Amino acid sequence: MTQFPATQHAIQFVGPDQVVHNEAKAMYPLGPTQVLLKSEACGICFSDTKLLHAFTNHPRKSEVLSGLGADELAGIPSYRPGAQPIVPGHEPVGRIVAVGSQVRHHRVGERVLVQTDYRHLPTASSNAAFGYNFEGALQEYVVLDERVIMDPATGERFLIPVSEGPSASAVALIEPWACVEAAYAWGERCHLRDGGRLLVVADAVRGIDDLLAQATPSSITVVGALDVPGAVRAASLGEVEGTFDDIVYAGSDADVVEALGPKLGFGGVLDVVLCGGAFSRPVKIDVGRVHYDLIRYTGTAGDDAAHGYARIPAQCELREGERIAIVGAAGPMGLMHTVRTAVSGVPGISMDAVDVDDARLAHLAAVVAPVAEANGVPATFRNSRTEPLEPGYTYIAAMVPAPFLIAQAVDIATEGAIVNAFAGFAIGTMADLDLTAIATKGIYLVGTSGSRIQDMKTMLAKVESGQLDTNVSLWAVTGMAGVAEAIESVNNRTSGGKIMVYPMLPDLGMVRLDELAERLPAVAAAMDGTRWTNEAEAALLATAS
Repeated sequence: MTQFPATQHAIQFVGPDQVVHNEAKAMYPLGPTQVLLKSEACGICFSDTKLLHAFTNHPRKSEVLSGLGADELAGIPSYRPGAQPIVPGHEPVGRIVAVGSQVRHHRVGERVLVQTDYRHLPTASSNAAFGYNFEGALQEYVVLDERVIMDPATGERFLIPVSEGPSASAVALIEPWACVEAAYAWGERCHLRDGGRLLVVADAVRGIDDLLAQATPSSITVVGALDVPGAVRAASLGEVEGTFDDIVYAGSDADVVEALGPKLGFGGVLDVVLCGGAFSRPVKIDVGRVHYDLIRYTGTAGDDAAHGYARIPAQCELREGERIAIVGAAGPMGLMHTVRTAVSGVPGISMDAVDVDDARLAHLAAVVAPVAEANGVPATFRNSRTEPLEPGYTYIAAMVPAPFLIAQAVDIATEGAIVNAFAGFAIGTMADLDLTAIATKGIYLVGTSGSRIQDMKTMLAKVESGQLDTNVSLWAVTGMAGVAEAIESVNNRTSGGKIMVYPMLPDLGMVRLDELAERLPAVAAAMDGTRWTNEAEAALLATAS
């Protein structure tokens, strides 16, 4: 029987803005339904810094409400909700090194990519996740429970088998790349939710019958004089309780829209029918909920509610001839968006990669410009402080969680544009948006959080086939000793790409790839120019012996 150490190195968040390198964290005993994963590598994500800052206030750090019972959860030692210390790290690759006696779907020796978003285990305002309320991979070994890591709806595994070919870094980077993929591939709802709750706030509006012909809500509530068969009438918005899957509002009162926003349920759509009117001021919209709760705003300048839904794209993929701005492009996730755009194969597109740091823009251009040129995509790299953006973009992807940048994106968007709020705004972050422009121009504001199993499999196929080298986004490597510095670099937005942690290297500090020639020359010699390789990774891991 394989013997494992009694203790291990681990990174723990023990309170708000408190990071600890625990050099002797106890190994948990393995229960009958549990799997022991040895961490090969794990990326640092900006979302880790959000957990660090919020800690118990993070929506994914709270208790699981359903899906598993309290007794079942109590038997999972890596379940650490609330104020308990947590091991972060949700961008890993690892190898299964032990399984419990009742494990049926996983076997020792499998190398796996980890899907970390447990949507089948809801919390009060989100869902459970690996690296949030279940311990993550910034430790040498992590215990997972088969009842958690199987999708009960589909029977799919959250531990996705991968080949031995790609480097650990290339596989670990699939998770953030899959989040980028999901931002474009996620399906949007272009009709009322069948079986959902509909709220109509209108005295007069066309198109409700057309919407009801496409889907049948379980309930309809009307505030106003509009006659909708089968609806329950409320005298005022104040009498309306609960949340709704769809809200149709006919009018242009900013106060009313701001009151309706909190009444949108998860994945809810608010259709603003201006009926020829216009808002007298910007409207406050919770862009955190656009990102995490997938709420959507659509609309029309006319009086037909069905027109607003008809303008919703089936998904937010790049379209032919797109003029694209990627705002915050020089950060780790922005680099991925720019590379994805460059290799998308969509005809006639052009890209402006936008940031405010010349040094990071120069690094971005060095990485991305050759890729864009090779794929025939015109690309510029612009500092928006010295070269402000002008209107006319058909697609704007925002990487930075600053509300004014979303407002700016709406301002520079043209007819039918998509504004992709990729940045992970905290729920409750309000942006003052020109909702008149959104409704009249058909601008669609979208956001997504995390990725799905199919997104990860899509990216894995690209990596294993050689179509995409995710290592293009790698900027620095570190062992456990450098994790605090790495997190600080991500938090301060000074990193020019992704930082990869190798948990089995306890003493290595953070090293940028452009420092390797000086600090670890044998590792640098194994690189492909400035790009990380399997050989470089092997040389780095050899330093531990």
